Amino acid sequence: MTDAKAPPRKRAPSKRSLETRARILDAAEVLFARGGFDGASMRDIATAADVPVALVNFHGGAKEDLFATIVARRADALSQRRLAALATAKEKQSAPDLRDVLDCFIRPYIDLARTGGPQWTAYARLIAHVSADERWRPISERCFDPTAALFTAELARLFPATPPCRIAGAFVFSISAMLSLATSRWRIEAMAGVPQGGNGGIDDWADVLIDFSEGGFRSVMAGA
Repeated sequence: MTDAKAPPRKRAPSKRSLETRARILDAAEVLFARGGFDGASMRDIATAADVPVALVNFHGGAKEDLFATIVARRADALSQRRLAALATAKEKQSAPDLRDVLDCFIRPYIDLARTGGPQWTAYARLIAHVSADERWRPISERCFDPTAALFTAELARLFPATPPCRIAGAFVFSISAMLSLATSRWRIEAMAGVPQGGNGGIDDWADVLIDFSEGGFRSVMAGA
């Protein structure tokens, strides 16, 4: 009896290959965030990453696959932080209140936007594009909805008599406010007439955003 040949081992990607892939994904994230899926070509991404177009295809696949990869690659890290925050809140008190639940969802992104560099701000713009276009519903359902479902379940526990659509609507409005804070603080400066950078960093606004979301949520629930 002859021994079956073992399948050839796949060579681990080199450091240079991993760095190239990361540069391509970062460039694609910024360009997709700036102009949406239709506003960035594969050639644009290659130019921004300073690589041949063939390498963009090699590391990212077709444009639709690359877009999905860009959305998904930060979703897991963000989800893990949110779920860890919720688990910690439940350890402190078995039934977290409304502010705690909203804080567990919003603050992890604020912390990442504060410490993770400009790519996390670009990611907020990217999520806004995904949320605004129903053709990306499968990506949103895969990357964000499982975590969102756990949080809306916590909110439903707090407001058991409220229709699910009303809870979901208030939650989406809170998410929109979070994305707006991440991407449009310059509008606050413009409307307030303060110099650029004069309205504080994103972390300075975290409590204000959570106050706003909590107040709006309670108002919506009271009118249910």
